[in-house]
Amino acid sequence: RPPAPPTMQPAASGLDAIGGNDARIDRMRAVARRLAPSTLPILLQGETGTGKEVLAAAIHAASGRQGRFIAINCAAIPEGLIEAELFGHAAGAFSGAGKARRGLVEEADGGTLFLDEIGDMPLALQTRLLRVLSEKVVQPVGTSDTRTVDIRVLSATNRNLSELVSAGRFRQDLLYRLNAAALDLPPLRDRADFDWLVARLLGPGGPRLSTEVKQALRRHDWPGNIRELANALAYAGAVADSGEIGLDDLPPSLVQAAAPCDAPCFAPEDEAQRLYATLTDTGWNISAASRRLGVDRTTMHRRMRRLGVMRPH
Repeated sequence: RPPAPPTMQPAASGLDAIGGNDARIDRMRAVARRLAPSTLPILLQGETGTGKEVLAAAIHAASGRQGRFIAINCAAIPEGLIEAELFGHAAGAFSGAGKARRGLVEEADGGTLFLDEIGDMPLALQTRLLRVLSEKVVQPVGTSDTRTVDIRVLSATNRNLSELVSAGRFRQDLLYRLNAAALDLPPLRDRADFDWLVARLLGPGGPRLSTEVKQALRRHDWPGNIRELANALAYAGAVADSGEIGLDDLPPSLVQAAAPCDAPCFAPEDEAQRLYATLTDTGWNISAASRRLGVDRTTMHRRMRRLGVMRPH
C-alpha cells in the first residue's frame, strides 16, 4: 500500500519523535532535551526541509509549558501585515481594522512562539521583537498600551545571520538574544541514516523499492532534504501499480538521478526512440535490454506500456 502523504508534523511524544540513526542527530536530540525545560531562546539552523519546525514543536512538547505552540513564517507574510499579525492591533488602527485583535505573541502567552525564517523579518520589526524579548511586553499597533507576556521564543533560519548583520540587514543585538543556544540540523545528503529514514517514511507494510530506485535515491542531492524525500516517496507510492516502486514511479526530477546511461542519455521526448533502438539491438531480448538500460524487467515492461513501444510483427 502507498505511504500516507507526509505531514512533517511531530508525534505527541516530543523529542522522541525526532528519529534518526545518525550520531549528529543523537547529539542534537540530547542537547535539545536538556534545553527544553529552560526559558532560553534557541536558534535552529539548517537548510530548507531539514525539520526545523518539527524540532521546535518537539522542544515545546518537552518543555512543560502549558500554553500553545504558535508558529509564524516571517517570509510568508507581507511586510505591511506582519507587524499587526505578530503584535495585534487596536480597533481602527488601520484601514480594515474594525475591531481589536490579539497578535500571535499574545496567543503564545504561557507557551512557545516559533519564528521561522527569522532572517527575513524587516528591520523595524526586529526592534519591536527585541523589546518583547528583553522586557516581556507587547504593544499592539495603534495603541500606547503594553501587555505583559510570558513566552519562550524559538527561531529558525536557513541563512547565515552573521552575514546579514554585516550587511546591515539584521540587528546584532537581536541575534545575541535569539542565539542564546543554537542547534544545527544536518542536510539529508550528509546524514548516515538515509536508508533508515526511507524505511521509516515508507512505513511497515509499505511498498518495496527496486534496485534502480534505491540507486536513484542515493544519487540525488536532496536540496529539499527530508521534506523532499517524504514528498517523493508519497508520490511514488501513490502512482505505483504494484507492491514495488519502480523508476517510472518516481517524480520526473528524480528519474534523472538513476544509474548513468551506457550510451548518451536522451531527452524525455526521445525516450521511446531510445527504448525501441535498444530493444532492436538486443533482438527484443527483454533481459538484455534491461541490463543495458540499467533497469529491471518489471520497469522495462512498465516503460514499454507507458511509451507504447511494441515488438513489430
